Amino acid sequence: MYWLIGAMTLLIIGIIATGVILQRHPERDLRAWFKPTLATNLLIFIAAQGTLIVLGIDEAMANPAVAEAANDISIGMAVAFIGVGIPTAFSTLGAAYAVGSIGAASLAVLAERPEVFGRTLIYLGLAEGIAIYGLVISILLLDKL
Repeated sequence: MYWLIGAMTLLIIGIIATGVILQRHPERDLRAWFKPTLATNLLIFIAAQGTLIVLGIDEAMANPAVAEAANDISIGMAVAFIGVGIPTAFSTLGAAYAVGSIGAASLAVLAERPEVFGRTLIYLGLAEGIAIYGLVISILLLDKL
């Protein structure tokens, strides 16, 4: 099992290194060489994740302490925990989209009118607040369980 985790770690490092090289050297046209490498890397990573899930479930269920703890949580409680995480997930996705759009627009405006820098920061802060609201809702819902 440890060899699989080590392989996945090396694959992640390879993906990150590929991104860094493409970012640092945009003048070189290395994309034709990196695309098949990156696709193979991602495919192996996904296969390793699936294998880890299959092998990891067997090892976790073999431990009696884990099996006893799993019986303490009902299906309804598990669904409730998933429901508690949904507001945070959706608010974070919404905030990411908003920050991306506002950040791109802010950079475009700042290139022409640098005096509006303060207002663009306020807009970015309001967009980030969306994720915080979702987190607060999830904490309040978690308190009810």
